[in-house]
Amino acid sequence: MSFPKQPPVDPPPVGLPAPAAPVTPPPTVSVPQPPTTPMAAPVGGVPRFANGKPAVDEMGRPAGRHRRLAAALLCFFFGVFGIHRFYVGKVGTGLLMIVTFGGLGIWALIDLIMILVGAFRDKAGAVLNNW
Repeated sequence: MSFPKQPPVDPPPVGLPAPAAPVTPPPTVSVPQPPTTPMAAPVGGVPRFANGKPAVDEMGRPAGRHRRLAAALLCFFFGVFGIHRFYVGKVGTGLLMIVTFGGLGIWALIDLIMILVGAFRDKAGAVLNNW
């Protein structure tokens, strides 16, 4: 990109400051930014998921991005293998559930109950309250 040439400026007389050259700002380019969250615009000050459900729980804590129904179904059918824990990002305890067969089914049953009542959390500590 070339700028138009400016006429030469005569040197200022001795003892006077030089006139300031006009400064042209460089052209700005706007780059679109991707959305930072999968949430819709807040309604009434409460951030919401795209399906309209609030993205916070009753206590005001952020909700997890994982769906509770998916975690419940994975826990019901594959709970002894800890697949629901892999789904929410808890890889270490998922591997431990594979080795122990879900604590012989007891650990998987407790997880299923916690998912259904809404007390189960993902790796970041957010509750799964989005069905």
